[in-house]
Amino acid sequence: MEKNSQYTFVHHVYFWLNNPESRADYDDLVAGLKKLSAVTTIGSFYIGKPADTNRDVIDRSYSVSWLALFANKADQDSYQVDPLHLKFIEDCEHLWKKVIVYDSVNVQ
Repeated sequence: MEKNSQYTFVHHVYFWLNNPESRADYDDLVAGLKKLSAVTTIGSFYIGKPADTNRDVIDRSYSVSWLALFANKADQDSYQVDPLHLKFIEDCEHLWKKVIVYDSVNVQ
């Protein structure tokens, strides 16, 4: 991220699928995240999977990660109650067994 970025709130979500070997479940979650990414307060987003890197400090146990960048905390708060976010949870929560969220803000 460049200096003086327009995004000051980072929302990074890691998903562990109930059936990590299921390509259909993986595809359904990714499709759901793509729809979720249409929330208007999201400035930018990135959908990823574990990279093929192996060091003691790397956790590759998750199935999918989703990174959303917001201009500020108020935009992220709005996203939390946005109908698209609530619909995503309703439609996709059966796919995952675990979710961990890391939120961070710029260091001042």
